[in-house]
Amino acid sequence: MTRNYVGGDGVRFTSVGTCLVDMEIYGGETLRNLEPHRLFPVSGGDKYITLLDEDGIERAIIRDLDTLLPDSREVIKTALEEYYLIPKITAVTRTDEKHGIKWWVETDRGAYNFQIRMNNDIKVLYDGRVLIRDINDNRYEIPDYEKLDNRSKRVLGTQI
Repeated sequence: MTRNYVGGDGVRFTSVGTCLVDMEIYGGETLRNLEPHRLFPVSGGDKYITLLDEDGIERAIIRDLDTLLPDSREVIKTALEEYYLIPKITAVTRTDEKHGIKWWVETDRGAYNFQIRMNNDIKVLYDGRVLIRDINDNRYEIPDYEKLDNRSKRVLGTQI
């Protein structure tokens, strides 16, 4: 299977829904209702974005969003943000270990409480990010552990 890599001014993206985009390729071909996904969702950031059609078939790959024209880059970023809607934890209020591990947190989307099975549902990454998966398979992210307030670090320190 050959891969179709796209980027630069040879392609233009427009939004057609919450997580869907149309891709117009230089020369006139238009692919409709593509869904951008990160090939490496945890570590890839804005690199290697696959574009899937309605049947889940890969139609193209963007190697790096920075190669796109500014309007197209924003369209793809917005679609990815909607697809990968992960609340960002800004403070850890408390944890309780009675029945599993229950967390009370503040996020960029408001207050949440959730439960995790065990500490291996917490992944500390090399760049200071912390990813947490709860018992319902929801995900949360602490963008930078070092930027949390001291109380949050103290509470979180018992868990990581």
